Amino acid sequence: MAEQKQSHVIVIGGGVIGASSAYFLRQAGYRVTLIDKNTLGSQCSHGNCGLICPSDALPLASPGAVSSTLKTLFKRHNPLYIKPRVSPRLWLWLVKFALRCNQRHMLQAAEARMPLLESSLHLYQSLIEREQIECEWQKNGLLYVYKDQAAMDSYQATDEFLTKHFSLSAKRFDTCALSELEPAVAEDIAGGWYYEEDAHLRPDRLMSEWKRVLQNYDVDVLEATEVFKFKRKGIKATGVLTRDGVIEADKFVLAVGAISPQWEKEIGADLPIQPGKGYSLTYPKPQYSPRIPMIFPQHRVAMTPMQSGYRLGSTMEFSGYDTSINRRRIELLKKGAEPYLREPYGDYVEEEWYGWRPMIYHGIPIIDTSPRMDNVLVATGHNMLGLSMGPATGKLVSELVAGKPTHVSAKPYQLLRN
Repeated sequence: MAEQKQSHVIVIGGGVIGASSAYFLRQAGYRVTLIDKNTLGSQCSHGNCGLICPSDALPLASPGAVSSTLKTLFKRHNPLYIKPRVSPRLWLWLVKFALRCNQRHMLQAAEARMPLLESSLHLYQSLIEREQIECEWQKNGLLYVYKDQAAMDSYQATDEFLTKHFSLSAKRFDTCALSELEPAVAEDIAGGWYYEEDAHLRPDRLMSEWKRVLQNYDVDVLEATEVFKFKRKGIKATGVLTRDGVIEADKFVLAVGAISPQWEKEIGADLPIQPGKGYSLTYPKPQYSPRIPMIFPQHRVAMTPMQSGYRLGSTMEFSGYDTSINRRRIELLKKGAEPYLREPYGDYVEEEWYGWRPMIYHGIPIIDTSPRMDNVLVATGHNMLGLSMGPATGKLVSELVAGKPTHVSAKPYQLLRN
């Protein structure tokens, strides 16, 4: 332990993965510096829907995913929108995604995702209590709500699959029973499926609290500090180059989410990640305030209640590293919630937001050592589940950096798979 306390680790990236990694590395006895080019938690970790959901173990690449979206793929009203452009990297990603849309690969991905999801749920509960983190944590479950009966009935196969392979079962509610459980739903919905063990929190509050906790443990948090490259000596990194000069360390963690492909040459590995832009709208509390988070699969929209209001989120837009707000996508998000909630809109929009999700075609995160530098560990590609997988990823990162036995198998997250 004394040797570890003298060892310095730099974590690049101040999202939930980077913050979680910094926390567990500090708990393991390392001196830690966390660096972000903006402010801690200001990117994809800021405005997402805050769902902590083991029930979302299945990847997007699943049987029927291609056929169900192909007809409307390039139409702006589709929840999945691809901006037409010449991008060989994107088209290769889409081809690889399509090849994974079968039951064998779906199960393989789910088996890889579930350990991080389950571990993170338990870790959140203990961390929030131990560190007194105020982030509006609630374990109220998650509802999958359907507008029509046929779509609701079709989900039974998914529920049976999750029950068979992961002992993860939902309770089925018809219209009347669902209205009693959650009075905020519209009166003419078909019903829903309820996963009682899922949880939710407010992500911007979590990231603010992470900063407080890390600084209380003497983690050096450097904001507005962009890292340009590694300084290397042989097969080891010795520091990182910033605008203010080189910061030296013994070990490094690269957790930069959707911009990870920009680091491929540095780390010597292919990172098949596309930025999947998602949007969210945060409203003040309505008269019929939801209590339970909901997903509306037919419109691919999520709704999360918060103490002061609620948030609508989702849609998937592949438009590269575009920084504009697409008004059509915002309207699509609003219209997607209309059929399901008694009050789908608040009096005004408190926050309009977008973020780039680090989308990897197979849906399995990368948590592994760089082939070029054996003291650099990469943690990325969590798709839409970075928040749900954050604590377990951070703990796994600390275990791998320390060379200790891991609390979950690290094999599914190896770079060689890509």
